[in-house]
Amino acid sequence: MRVRLIKVPTLAGLWQDDGMDWQVFVTVIAGILLVVAVIGTVYPVLPGSLLVIVTLLVWAWVMGSWPAWTAAVIGALLAAVGWSASTVLTGRKLKELQVPKRSIAVALVAGVVGMFLIPLVGLFVGFGAGLLVSEYVRHRDHRAALASSAATLKATGTGLLIEFGMACLAGSVWAIGVIAHFLTR
Repeated sequence: MRVRLIKVPTLAGLWQDDGMDWQVFVTVIAGILLVVAVIGTVYPVLPGSLLVIVTLLVWAWVMGSWPAWTAAVIGALLAAVGWSASTVLTGRKLKELQVPKRSIAVALVAGVVGMFLIPLVGLFVGFGAGLLVSEYVRHRDHRAALASSAATLKATGTGLLIEFGMACLAGSVWAIGVIAHFLTR
């Protein structure tokens, strides 16, 4: 009686047999990381724009094609512009409003506490509530505190939207790069 051995492919063997499979796997992981990064621009627990830049550059390095590098560089530049614009515009507006760093620090701490007390929305509720309380202590007038807090939240929200939009745009450029990469292979 003759025993036939069946060759069972290993996970490593699957990826080594065909470079295209490895590239598909890396592309899927990159797509997941980009979604997490875009969420990170709105829910600032993760460094969203930084994650976009790193993901795009690593993806391009693994793919190694000119469409991948073109998409990665353009996407990384868009994410960097969004990150910078968000930081500069928000900082400039807060300086113009003369909102002290203490108020922002209190709002951040309250946001972190809120994140644990009220899942999903607690970060935003806590930030707004902490900012309002800190501004009330500073102004000793609820109308002035409300006006200052509203303007601060508007400036922060505008910066957040710019960063989010540019991260989404970088993701769109990446999607075009994925299509171009796989069509030119």
